[in-house]
Amino acid sequence: MNSYNCKIKDYIQPFERKLALKELSTISGVSPSAGANQSNFIVETNIRLGTLAERLAYWESISSQSSSRVTIQSQREASINAVRNGIDLETLKKILPFSDPIPLPNRRCLRYGTHGIHEYRGKFFPQLVRSLINIAGASKKAIVADPMSGSGTTIVEAALMGCHGIGLDMNPLSVFIGNTKCELLKSDPSKIKSSYLKVRESVLAPEDRKKSPLNYFSTLSAEDQEYLKNWFSDDVLNGLDDIVKAISDVKYKPAKNLMWVSLSNVLRTVSWQKDDDLRVRKEVRLDKEIDPKLEFLEELGRSVRAILAFLYQNGSETDIKYDIVDGDARQFSSVWKEFRNKVDVVITSPPYATALPYLDTDRLSLIYLGLLKRQEHRAHDHKMIGNREISEKLRKDYLVQLSVGKSELPKSVHELIKKIESKNEGTDAGFRRRNLPALLAKYFFDMRAVLSEVYSALKPGGTAFFVVGNNHTIAGGQRVDILTANLLEDIAGMLNFEIQDSISMEMLISRDIFKKNASESEKILVLKKPR
Repeated sequence: MNSYNCKIKDYIQPFERKLALKELSTISGVSPSAGANQSNFIVETNIRLGTLAERLAYWESISSQSSSRVTIQSQREASINAVRNGIDLETLKKILPFSDPIPLPNRRCLRYGTHGIHEYRGKFFPQLVRSLINIAGASKKAIVADPMSGSGTTIVEAALMGCHGIGLDMNPLSVFIGNTKCELLKSDPSKIKSSYLKVRESVLAPEDRKKSPLNYFSTLSAEDQEYLKNWFSDDVLNGLDDIVKAISDVKYKPAKNLMWVSLSNVLRTVSWQKDDDLRVRKEVRLDKEIDPKLEFLEELGRSVRAILAFLYQNGSETDIKYDIVDGDARQFSSVWKEFRNKVDVVITSPPYATALPYLDTDRLSLIYLGLLKRQEHRAHDHKMIGNREISEKLRKDYLVQLSVGKSELPKSVHELIKKIESKNEGTDAGFRRRNLPALLAKYFFDMRAVLSEVYSALKPGGTAFFVVGNNHTIAGGQRVDILTANLLEDIAGMLNFEIQDSISMEMLISRDIFKKNASESEKILVLKKPR
């Protein structure tokens, strides 16, 4: 029996402390007891010190009488500190991996390694995912799934823990970002560095004022070209074409894909789209204010340094296993037929009910990168769960479906929709508020389908974690809360899930460009498939 002193991170949130104690209890097999102060806990267990240090998410170090180790998670987070001041690449390689003492972070670090290479609304916290995998008791080689995988945080963390991460998303940009993040984990740092330096040199080379028309831009469809000309100046389009030419000459695929992701991440900045607006709204600026090459090189340089720091500290993860594909969460077990009844853990964050215009946020990237043509955008957007756009015909169809399929949704959902309808009745509510009952019906039917598919995918005894945000609307001049988490729990109960105690999350201050659109509160739903 071994006795360990486990030091928890000082700066984490109260709900994360609860998760930290849960993950330590699960891995060690015992309940930790209080140590010398509120940051220290004691466990007596047969588990090796190295195992605890390798797996734990919210802990800084593990010590015994004879040895002490900083957790792998803390080392990974510390790697981002090495690049905060734009360190040159040669010096970066010399100082990593860290020697003792390791300069541990003293604040929250969410964007270490590949986690920070692209802005993404509603991005997961990596440590949250890691802790939930631990709490579920998943071992190495377990199958960890995210049917709405977004920017790939769940899959990246699953792969880093030796699990097989599988993900789906209906946004082609999300799939591309997620796959790029994962492939970079096993990339060769020397090839990333040399590719970056060559591209930097190419982009900074003097421009040829007599060059031919836009080579890359001309490969896009005529409709896409016309659309993009409304959002980018001619000078910016020329600069972007030069960047694409430099990227196209890169031979090493992980580096090339990183560069495409970096380019995607600056498109909004160099366009005439309002930078912090979820919807596509125009704000024409003088061309001299926009330098696409400078923006791209700054973004790429920051991303390359973060990734190299991670690879120098952590080493390349040559044995990782992951699959992220374009697909619909409502057909999850059909897309992943080979994993039906085999998934150990599901960790996902579904869309909020009617909260975000998902594809609009990424429209410029989708079109410029050739991932989704302009003419296909509207049809694709209507398929998205949580979409806010609806025609009059669809509005009526959803309300009919709600009436006909009444037994498919719990009483709590019907009561919410009826409440909003009755409060808006006879008022001058705008079309969005009049449409809300139908949109909520669609959302909860869609989420019922997702939950049903997750149930089919999980193995008996498997656990699903849903990180769910609540929001509200105004009906008849009064606030009506949409307690999505509670309503989804009610639906899960109808589908035979065993409902475990949910975990309330204090909302962290978002650092992304969409922070003003953040949800007011979130919960982690814990659902188990009966054995």
